[in-house]
Amino acid sequence: MSRVVYSRRYNIRFYGIERLHPFDSQKYGRAWRQLRKCFGSSLRQIHVRPARSANRDELLLVHTTDYLAKLRDARYIAKALEVPAVRFLPGWAVDWHVLRPMRWATYGTILAAREALTHGFAVNLSGDYHHAKPDRGEGFSIYADAGIAVASLRRDQLIGDSDRIVFVDTDAHQGNGVCHTFMNDNRVFIFDVYNSRIYPNYDVEARKRIDCAIEITRSCTDSVYLQELHDRLPGFLDTAARTPVGLAVYNAGTDIFTGDPVGGLSISAEAILKRDLFVVDELRKRGIPTIMLLSGGYTRDSYRLVADSVIELIRNEAAL
Repeated sequence: MSRVVYSRRYNIRFYGIERLHPFDSQKYGRAWRQLRKCFGSSLRQIHVRPARSANRDELLLVHTTDYLAKLRDARYIAKALEVPAVRFLPGWAVDWHVLRPMRWATYGTILAAREALTHGFAVNLSGDYHHAKPDRGEGFSIYADAGIAVASLRRDQLIGDSDRIVFVDTDAHQGNGVCHTFMNDNRVFIFDVYNSRIYPNYDVEARKRIDCAIEITRSCTDSVYLQELHDRLPGFLDTAARTPVGLAVYNAGTDIFTGDPVGGLSISAEAILKRDLFVVDELRKRGIPTIMLLSGGYTRDSYRLVADSVIELIRNEAAL
């Protein structure tokens, strides 16, 4: 049975300063409450609660010591978070109220990856800070949680050293941090469908690392979007699976939703649900252990979109 990884410590509360960024930093808790409303006490059977945050040794599996040192500087963090006001705050306060929740979510991704190896599928109700690079944070991404989770599995020999890793990124923004993290690792296969006209469209080097790229724009309709996925994803997965795949990371970003102020696309809620069900089904059909991460989503409806998909995925599995 699938697992849902969540801690209330994921949610970012910083005396209202978090509202200076369009990201809903408490959507994790809102999505969790929707799941609890739907499943009631039975949710306990599949809930996995992280007992701690990611520690320094885990962060160093991907990040450089120089970069982690920079995270003591509020001015640096403000730039990475794209919240200028943060630069005037004490570094310890920024770490406690902002970075600490992200470290909890990072460990949630590590935990979800381990749960997926046992149960086939796990969703972390946060995560995939897919713009974070080994030596730099940007785009509201500080820790490369998915890369850290993969490195943790390899370190502990929970997957084979030659096993492939599949990244399926459907967030509106291209996952440039993932590309830089695995720039020279040919065991990692990256599928990315993204808005080619928004950040980080400057990062040509990252785009070259994508194994299967689908570039879309605001004019992309639901039908075209879903057809592109149906046409391209199965073949990509078949190619990757010619050698055993140890883990798939599915970035289920909801910033493709119509009206999202950052994603710049116009995909409906119905199409987002169909997307999530299709992607996870394709991975399940191939027996690939999969983690689903939330990533971007900047409307007040983002948490509902997430919850709707997770609810249907759990229901569909129960019906098998």
